[in-house]
Amino acid sequence: MYISRRSATFRNVSISTVNGGITLIILLIAPLGLAAVIINTLLVAVSTYIVASAADRVILWLELEQNAELTSSGEGEYRSRKKSYLQRWWR
Repeated sequence: MYISRRSATFRNVSISTVNGGITLIILLIAPLGLAAVIINTLLVAVSTYIVASAADRVILWLELEQNAELTSSGEGEYRSRKKSYLQRWWR
């Protein structure tokens, strides 16, 4: 990835905080109990963080696969010995 793990965690926390804040504002307008508003806000914030972290892991996995395919396609001393998962499955 192009950003560090700490930066990605900070980004995911800030995204989930903003989503939680927006949800809190929307739910405070609705005629719900305070416990329901707090629980829904926390659930939105936590689920947003989990989804953003999972998306980061998928992107990292895809970048590793792409690098493995690009480095193993050439011949000679620069050829990677490790095959990607796609190459193992395909042959």
